[in-house]
Amino acid sequence: MLLDTTRTVETPEGVSLSLRVAGPTVRAVAWVLDQLIRILMYGVFGFTISMMGEAGSGPLMVMIFLMEWFYPVLFEVTRRGQTPGKQVLGLAVVHEDGRPVGLEASVIRNLLRFADFLPLAYFFGIAAMISSRDFKRLGDLAAQTVVVYLDRPDSPEPLTDTPPR
Repeated sequence: MLLDTTRTVETPEGVSLSLRVAGPTVRAVAWVLDQLIRILMYGVFGFTISMMGEAGSGPLMVMIFLMEWFYPVLFEVTRRGQTPGKQVLGLAVVHEDGRPVGLEASVIRNLLRFADFLPLAYFFGIAAMISSRDFKRLGDLAAQTVVVYLDRPDSPEPLTDTPPR
């Protein structure tokens, strides 16, 4: 039996959209890629700020706070639901009805990420994903969002050189 991850939603205009829901494995890979980017940024910023001595610890803590809580929100809202990790893998966060994710939904889903990590090692997040038909973690359930594969546009066929009539 094959696992069908395609969900069909109907727009108010009566148009049916097919959304291919992304599973836990590919989402975990996207998360790891985003973590690597953040770690690199922490290293660069931390090295630069270390020149300030103890006075740099405050700005470093502010930067870490902003990166941990708002890095995904910034990218999801400004880049069509895609953090860099999701973009590499062709994923995006959208509302359940296929609309692009907005600021409110992105903030809700990302602020609830801490609950996914409880009690240890992303236990609640994985449990929620396994028990959800659309592989939603707790933040997705609260924000009514889903992570989907973006269809890559077909490359246009090259124009042929035909003489004019």
